[in-house]
Amino acid sequence: MNVEPPNDSTLYRGGRVFDGERMRDGYAVLVEGARIGRVAPEGEFDGFAGATVDCEGGTVMPGLIDCHVHLLFRGEPDPMTALEKLDTAHAVVRALENAGRTLRGGTTSVRDCGGREYQEFAVRDACNEGRFPGPTIRAAGKMICMTGGHGNRMGRVADGVEEVLKAVREQIHAGSDLVKIMATGGVMTPGVDPEDAHYSAEEMAVGIAEATRFRRTTASHAQGSEGILNATRGGVTSIEHGIFMNDECCAEMVERGTFLVPTLAALRNILDHAEEGIPDYVVEKARRCAQAHERSVRMFHEAGGRIALGTDAGTPFNLHGSNADELRFMVEVGLSNLDALRAGTRNAADLMRLDDRGRIADGAAADLLVVDGDPSADIAAAADRERHRLVVKDGAAVDGAGSGPEVRERLPA
Repeated sequence: MNVEPPNDSTLYRGGRVFDGERMRDGYAVLVEGARIGRVAPEGEFDGFAGATVDCEGGTVMPGLIDCHVHLLFRGEPDPMTALEKLDTAHAVVRALENAGRTLRGGTTSVRDCGGREYQEFAVRDACNEGRFPGPTIRAAGKMICMTGGHGNRMGRVADGVEEVLKAVREQIHAGSDLVKIMATGGVMTPGVDPEDAHYSAEEMAVGIAEATRFRRTTASHAQGSEGILNATRGGVTSIEHGIFMNDECCAEMVERGTFLVPTLAALRNILDHAEEGIPDYVVEKARRCAQAHERSVRMFHEAGGRIALGTDAGTPFNLHGSNADELRFMVEVGLSNLDALRAGTRNAADLMRLDDRGRIADGAAADLLVVDGDPSADIAAAADRERHRLVVKDGAAVDGAGSGPEVRERLPA
């Protein structure tokens, strides 16, 4: 019997399907408009008369989700100094370009974890409303940090409980989707130690509670163990980086269901390009952190912790559009291929509260990535952009995607 499809329906058939949790053989995915109409055994679509995409030899999977990017940075050797040279208009245009590169690279949703004066909000709104091509974006607004703390050159500086409370309210008033609080020092800020706790436990708890009261998720840049504990015990939704996590941090995060967003790509790219103009203090700290970082991610994964993919895209040589590299990095430190895929789809969607994305299911948003091969057997099938056949955003094929590596412009010194 012929099946008469709606005019805007497309059937993806002939390949494997990774639904965000498991691989399924012999299934096809029917997209109707911007949503997935049905996922079912291929035989149930016999006689389908609409458009068909042949996925033979490949895998249909959800579009990737990156829970930690900075759209205003472009991956320069010194991104903050480069951004300071740009006025608002040029910064917004750059962020739009970065959003487009991200989407063409197979990442269909992102969480911007800190911008400048809310300039990235215009990009968020333009992409989310479909006025410009880009991923679904959730944005934190200004990072909240102590005087002299990590991110202070463009964050909201706040000291003491009352100021932290006020800073959180400012982000909510400005339209932030989540609140990011800097619990420790970091690699990219001169004169601070990544292992030092910056905010006290009380300051962290108050900021997190206020954001939670207004139904915002929270993210904490937390690299040293004391800061990780302060954020975790305060009820933070996700720990970003988690470099010097110890057994106590790991156990408490797992018990509370706190997500870890590792951002392995950040240190990897700094160390791979250490002689290409990155400030010396950044390289020195990255070298000190790298081994501990990989150990922490491995430990957390082995303990059963919830990991969501994040790259810190925009940091030195960590390019928008190359977000999928993180899948390989996670596998290299101990995650199975399927666990890395889950981190980059379902888990990331859960962290961002994107209930209808990060999975292939009836009624879900039709954000898809079609790749050559089987990424559950060879993670390069999803991690290598050269093996992306097709990127689909809200049911529509993305122009310029799925055709191999994008030409990368030369980054300024």
